[in-house]
Amino acid sequence: MDSLAAAPGTGPATSPLPILRKPRPAAKFEALPTDRTLVMGILNVTPDSFSDGGKHATADSAIAAGLRMFYAGADIIDVGGESTRPGAEEVSPAEEQRRVVPVIEALVKAGALVSIDTTHVSTAEAALNAGAAIINDISGLSIEPGMAELVAKTKVPYVLTHRRGDAKTMTSLTEYDDVANDVVSELNGVRDKLYAAGVRPEQIIVDPGIGFSKTDVQNWELLRNLDRLDAMGHKVLVGASRKRFLGTLLTVSGKAALPEERDAATAAITAISAARGAWAVRVHDVGPSLDAVKVAARMAAPDHGQ
Repeated sequence: MDSLAAAPGTGPATSPLPILRKPRPAAKFEALPTDRTLVMGILNVTPDSFSDGGKHATADSAIAAGLRMFYAGADIIDVGGESTRPGAEEVSPAEEQRRVVPVIEALVKAGALVSIDTTHVSTAEAALNAGAAIINDISGLSIEPGMAELVAKTKVPYVLTHRRGDAKTMTSLTEYDDVANDVVSELNGVRDKLYAAGVRPEQIIVDPGIGFSKTDVQNWELLRNLDRLDAMGHKVLVGASRKRFLGTLLTVSGKAALPEERDAATAAITAISAARGAWAVRVHDVGPSLDAVKVAARMAAPDHGQ
């Protein structure tokens, strides 16, 4: 598939053959909409992600999926080459880069604003060289040595996510005195390291890490207290899409809802997060969440005239 081709079924495409589109100017972070919460589409170029592992494991299928999200209205496409689900196996930076770099290059050429979901400095650097504009690092307190320096040097926006431990240990690290206060305190500790490396406050986007080293009850508590993250003075990103606590909520006859059955609940979380001032939401299904943020923005807008 040509790297500039729209996937079948995207935009005006009606035939099984891809439609070639001219390259667009590179998207700019500064040009993102500011009148509503943004929608970040999740693109897992992996065989083992909890929701869609294997669906986009090749460059062609990942590019097609990313283009579908882009043409559906996603403001940002978040490309990741390593699963972050609990218990996931680690992937070498070389393999991670093999998966994500061609995808990023193609999406950037199509005009998408791309973020790289990685904990590895070398992958973040390769992604930025390929045109990515944001680093989304879910490692939390375990930032790989050199990541803060890379963020300071490149001056790109950086998503600082709260997580304790790693994919294999985080489910055992859920003891908090007050989950909202503790998450903010621990994020502040990592933020100090970023500041010490020369990262500017305006580069930082904070993510409470829904589903990372938190129980179902703690996830709900964090979502009720997004204002405490907002008080840190940074943009807030909420990533609750299809996560396990939603499946538990939607249990029927003792069976938790499957990941793809959690999109309506995800859209509800999107609407609530938008109403509470989230800068962006990170979701698998772009369309319903884009509708939700538009509704939230309209509800908050003052009416003039009749």
